Amino acid sequence: MINQRLNIVILAAGRGTRMHSDRPKVLHQVAGRAILSHVIACAEQLGPERVVVVYGFGGEIVPQTISRPDITWAMQAEQLGTGHAVQQALPWLNRDGITLVMLGDVPLLQASTCKSLLTHAATCLALLTVEKPDPAGYGRILRNANGQVQAIVEQKDANDEQRAIREVNSGIMAMPTARLIEWLARLDNQNNQAEYYLTDIIAMAVADGVGVVSEMAADEWEVTGINSKQDLASVERQYQRQTAAGLLQAGVTLLDPERLDVRGDIKVGRDVSIDIGCIFEGTVDIGDNVSIGAYCIIKNARLGNGTTVAPYSHIDDAQVGQDCRIGPYARLRPGSQLSSDAHIGNFVEIKNSQIGSGSKINHLSYVGDATVGREVNIGAGTITCNYDGVNKHRTIIGDHAFIGSDSQLVAPVTVGNGATIGAGSTITKNAPTDALTLSRGKQITITGWKRPEKKI
Repeated sequence: MINQRLNIVILAAGRGTRMHSDRPKVLHQVAGRAILSHVIACAEQLGPERVVVVYGFGGEIVPQTISRPDITWAMQAEQLGTGHAVQQALPWLNRDGITLVMLGDVPLLQASTCKSLLTHAATCLALLTVEKPDPAGYGRILRNANGQVQAIVEQKDANDEQRAIREVNSGIMAMPTARLIEWLARLDNQNNQAEYYLTDIIAMAVADGVGVVSEMAADEWEVTGINSKQDLASVERQYQRQTAAGLLQAGVTLLDPERLDVRGDIKVGRDVSIDIGCIFEGTVDIGDNVSIGAYCIIKNARLGNGTTVAPYSHIDDAQVGQDCRIGPYARLRPGSQLSSDAHIGNFVEIKNSQIGSGSKINHLSYVGDATVGREVNIGAGTITCNYDGVNKHRTIIGDHAFIGSDSQLVAPVTVGNGATIGAGSTITKNAPTDALTLSRGKQITITGWKRPEKKI
């Protein structure tokens, strides 16, 4: 528990030249969310009094994209180093508390690690480090003979002996805010980059007799920053591995954990099976005993207990009841609601419609803006013609109705309970209850007609 008032400063002003993109680096996505959004989510778990995000490259596109009223935005018009970036946040910091500095391009950092670091920050400068097999590009941790941290030297300012050190600065640190303000005022840019390094405050703390406490991250991935598209792909895959590991631990059967993508939040019940290549976006709630076939895309949806989703099906902003069967190659679009034991078959599209319990739409049909009752059978090739070119209209199909194949129901129209629509009909008027309604043109045969021949 953090007892003192907590400021969090997130540094997100860099361009990310190696991304080769006009988009600010922190707005590129990991698991369907901006990199910066992951960092903000971690910060929120710490219960801060204020979160200040320092932005620069891309201008207002960063705060406009993230669009969070609870975030304070501080502009760094010129990128003059990490120390200069933190200086831009000073007007919003509570001097009596402690400040945690986080990096906007490190999306896998865990709140538990930050909490551990903050336990030292009331009186000390607490530094998160990591040991890297290849430390190139990172500031090295310099220690004295007793193992105490003395300073951080940046890669471009380090000598050969210092560059051989594998313990590096993660860039994440915490300290009393009053001390931070004092040290920032003393920074200079007398270095090879002519920048104001935040890391120079380590040596200042040592000189002032302030304890420097370091914690080493257990997982290198947790403090990995994203500086290139290769980094982005690597972090994305690591995020998915961690997500898959959590699902496996919770009892989910994943036929191949390496071929799973979760781009949001997923809640999963017991005895769930997920085949390869599935993508989950937004908020997805999966009940018990659900089976999801290969290469399905499920977004902002709930799947009831016992439901089976066959391969290559798309479910977007839809609610599916218990014991339903969907697919293969089915598509549930926004506003679709399936009651229990509904069957939606291959190449069937449902949009903004309610499908009653036990109803079946098994082949090659489009049902949009419709209310379908219980135990309805809709034959292959049926279309609810819901759009007149200007407005959408609704189709109502009563309980136990039977719609023959290749029928068009031209909305607004109602098919009564127990009604039967003959195959090949175009229905433009209400069909009465418990009656057969059909609409077909007269069948004729033209004698003497010959089939066209291919010209050679």
